[in-house]
Amino acid sequence: MKHQINSKISLVLIAFMVVLSSTGCKLFRKSPAVNAGVEQVHTETVKEATKEDARDLKGYRNGMVVSAHPIASEVGLSVLKKGGNAVDAAVAVQFALAVVYPNAGNLGGGGFLVYRSASGDIASLDFREKAPGEAYRDMYLDMHGEPIVDLSLRGQLASGVPGSVDGMVKAHQKYGKLSWKELIQPAIDLASKGFPLTAMQAREFNSRRDNFLKYNPEGTAFTSTENWSGGDIFVQLELAHTLELIRDHGRDGFYGGETAEKIVAEMKSGNGLINLQDLRDYEAQWRKPVVGSYRGYKIISMPPPSSGGIALLQLLHSVEAFPLKKWGFQSDSTAQVMIEAERRVYADRSEHLGDPDFYNVPGDQLINIKYNAIRMSDMNFNQATPSSSIQAGSVSTPVESEETTHFSIVDKEGNAVSLTTTLNGSYGSQVVVSGAGFLLNNEMDDFSVKPGAPNMFGLTGGVANSIEPGKRMLSSMTPTIVENDGQLFMVVGTPGGSTIITSVFQTILNVIDWGMGMQEAVDAPRFHHQWLPDQVDAEAAAFTPEIRARLDQKGYKIQDRGSIGRVDAILVSEDGILTGGADPRGDDKAVGY
Repeated sequence: MKHQINSKISLVLIAFMVVLSSTGCKLFRKSPAVNAGVEQVHTETVKEATKEDARDLKGYRNGMVVSAHPIASEVGLSVLKKGGNAVDAAVAVQFALAVVYPNAGNLGGGGFLVYRSASGDIASLDFREKAPGEAYRDMYLDMHGEPIVDLSLRGQLASGVPGSVDGMVKAHQKYGKLSWKELIQPAIDLASKGFPLTAMQAREFNSRRDNFLKYNPEGTAFTSTENWSGGDIFVQLELAHTLELIRDHGRDGFYGGETAEKIVAEMKSGNGLINLQDLRDYEAQWRKPVVGSYRGYKIISMPPPSSGGIALLQLLHSVEAFPLKKWGFQSDSTAQVMIEAERRVYADRSEHLGDPDFYNVPGDQLINIKYNAIRMSDMNFNQATPSSSIQAGSVSTPVESEETTHFSIVDKEGNAVSLTTTLNGSYGSQVVVSGAGFLLNNEMDDFSVKPGAPNMFGLTGGVANSIEPGKRMLSSMTPTIVENDGQLFMVVGTPGGSTIITSVFQTILNVIDWGMGMQEAVDAPRFHHQWLPDQVDAEAAAFTPEIRARLDQKGYKIQDRGSIGRVDAILVSEDGILTGGADPRGDDKAVGY
């Protein structure tokens, strides 16, 4: 439920909460007073974002932002309206999400960005976290060689070296138009003045209170109120100060100076491994996007260390030979082909994908159309293929949280950004850097802690994704851009851990094969198979009772579960009209002008 808040009442509440928070939280004095113009922009952004209707189904010509939080979407839109481009808006949205969507938006995590210019130039940016220099392969195993429960999930030792800040610096340096400072300022205002919590956020804060106190016994902004309610104003002054340092000093405001010292002090307080050298050495990397096709559409996605782009193309190639349009959405034949493709692709993922700086990933072979056709050749429409009989495919060269977040942006000129970012688990390692106000990731769990042992999402991995110093952990994040006849067609992505790849896959099929509009394609129910465990996870309406019965008779084990993913996407019509798909499974919002 969204909350309408009168701007005058909002400002009074904000001031009141700031006073209250001074008695229960460690605070920093704010920077010099913001001028009246900026004050009005902040108030109007919050007011606009908290309107009741979060899904804007109208079409726009000049720009669109779709993100996981209404306020972050409005921040991005305001940048576009000021003349900023898609990358400017992405930087502003990324930092705004670190404030208003702390379970996945972040300073202390990492992610991936796929970019397409209006002229068709493409690029991808890897700002995935890295293992600290003192990390080693068996660091989460006990004396018997077995994984120690929670050691890679909670606390300081679970954190990799954060990449988000350096990633945004590099994206802005290469493509940005507006000044760095004006892109960071909205996030500072939201942290220092506060913003109204959604009902969903209030419930999450309350449910995690004990965990926050366990890993942050001195208290944090999250625990400053004992029982949060929707509409409460959430103020984060420590985070505001950290953002001010980033605004004023760029990369050095995070990877050096007092913020770096606070990160290292936090590590030392809980046996974490990140040191000052790790922070100084971190560099986001520009990489060549993975490119392929599906029914004549050009697919542009993220290369390793994300498994998303290669796996997405494998899935699309695996089903392309089948008449999905004729069979129809949710038919038993359609479902079977998709499930069997997913089963095989996730088996390949476990064996062949890892950080390309450490492992020779056979990417060209994995996305070869003939290879994937051969992989599908032994499926049987009369019976499910047991996962125990499926192994990774033979090539000549030798996981993650559901609480990731994604946003899609298209600007007036037609430049597009698809960006997925994460802390891994919801609220990451649960550790807030003392005095700095931001959460640290628990991305170390995305390595293969032990080859063949599943991570927190049931994904298994091999030697290609084992822990090594300075190595990036494998990801399922799948930020993707689609072209049609050389023109921008779709910008799409989602959170969802191991379900990210299949959610993007299904959304693309919904549009291309079944002609759904963007919001309809995002709303549509989803299902997921990842090889192991051998089951089909399905949302409540993913299969009709009749289809479910047929699949069950053929040996498919269907497991009911809650929502899968939160797809945020933009569709571009032939005449340039932008329509958004904001996932109703969350507080997501599409805005445009």
